[in-house]
Amino acid sequence: MSNRNTQTPRTKAIEAYDQARRKAAGGIDEAPLLALAGGLAAGAVLAALIPASRKERELLGPVADRIKDKASDAVSAAKQAGQARLDELGLTRDKGTETLRTIVEGAGDAAKASAEAAVARLKGESESR
Repeated sequence: MSNRNTQTPRTKAIEAYDQARRKAAGGIDEAPLLALAGGLAAGAVLAALIPASRKERELLGPVADRIKDKASDAVSAAKQAGQARLDELGLTRDKGTETLRTIVEGAGDAAKASAEAAVARLKGESESR
């Protein structure tokens, strides 16, 4: 087992890489669709940053336009389907806000009750002494 103080920069870099890889793999396992969406978004950003050559524009222009249209349609369909599912479940923005408010109020009430119980207990102990 190596001592942390005597590790070489190379060893530290390898360990940092391994740790980052494990975290990324765990994140992908926990939310694969989110990871896919993030990968697609990163790919789209990179593709947008690399300028197309004149020849690429000539050859791929019509195809790129069709792909953009299809992607726009797909995003719209996904949004509509997601909204429809949320509506089916009764999950609206107002309902979410109301639920969050109820949770916060409940947590506040619980904290207040806990504090009051602790104070009452301390008073009871000090009076019995």
